[in-house]
Amino acid sequence: MGAAGSKLEKALGDQFPEGERYFGLENFGNTCYCNSVLQALYFCVPFREQLLEYYGNNKSIGELEENLLTCLADLFSQISSQKKKTGVIAPKRFVQRLKKQNEIFRSYMHQDAHEFLNYLLNELVDILEKEAHTIQNDQETSPPSEKAANGLTNGTINGAKKDPLVTWVHKNFQGILTNETRCLQCETVTARDETFLDLSLDIEQNSSITSCLKNFSSTETLNAEDKFFCDKCCSLQEAQKRMKIKKPPHILVIHLKRFKYMEQLGRYKKLSYRVVFPLELKLSNTVDEADIEYSLFAVVVHVGSGPNHGHYVSLVKSHNHWLFFDDENVEMIDESAVQTFFGSAQEYSSNTDHGYILFYESLGLGNQS
Repeated sequence: MGAAGSKLEKALGDQFPEGERYFGLENFGNTCYCNSVLQALYFCVPFREQLLEYYGNNKSIGELEENLLTCLADLFSQISSQKKKTGVIAPKRFVQRLKKQNEIFRSYMHQDAHEFLNYLLNELVDILEKEAHTIQNDQETSPPSEKAANGLTNGTINGAKKDPLVTWVHKNFQGILTNETRCLQCETVTARDETFLDLSLDIEQNSSITSCLKNFSSTETLNAEDKFFCDKCCSLQEAQKRMKIKKPPHILVIHLKRFKYMEQLGRYKKLSYRVVFPLELKLSNTVDEADIEYSLFAVVVHVGSGPNHGHYVSLVKSHNHWLFFDDENVEMIDESAVQTFFGSAQEYSSNTDHGYILFYESLGLGNQS
């Protein structure tokens, strides 16, 4: 990558961002699914900064027990502290840990980048929650004088009642959906909230993210065998149901459901549909009807015609420049090139590079660190 690295440095010239590093990641046979997601997360700046801060704080305390979180933090720390501006790094320790922990990722089969992202974020949350509970339990069993020193009194933290733990992973990626069901007999609305770290959207040919989000929040009528049990009527009733976004996340991750199970074929098929994803997205299907503005900063792209083979690459926006990451290779691309990854307007097309996971950062919510 030496030549490619110097080519990238030449292309950026004086505009090479101060302190930034652009490193390709070595592929260990079939780990492009992992590399493409790691690049998107590395250029999710609030997440990267909080991960490095966590690593710095905990490393200074003492030996960190190896887990997926410390391996990820170690990798990001290695990249950010490189003396060279460009190059290649082998994420060996991280990939070994991933395979050790989850047998799904052990085989040399083609893996799903979305499945990996989902597993990784949930695993990071689990590790942070366990650490927080351990600290809490240690503090609760410590002598009163120590409790006071740690800001713990009467089983409360800093005098506040214990709320469900919100980690810095949650602060970046977690949003809240509300599932509203309206009984058509008594008009009572039942709302149930659920959290999400990403949104999986059904897609249609020649559509857009905005129309996919509208469909996601469209009203569905529950009748016949699908009637809803209304607590007020104490019986099954016809009802209308819809999903809305109650709390939009700071980082909105959208997964396009490009792999669909075809009953008649008895297998999954890749949908190469053209789905337009804008560089600036207005999220309007929120509970309070306010438009939240988001800016696209990364796209994980699936390359290939089928679900069981292919390749993953990522597009990343960093300091107003777009970069193309393909395992070890990193190059600059023009912003206009992003639209070549929308998908194909015809079913059979030679273009098999399609946007699969989209990363948007909120412009209006500020950095909720």
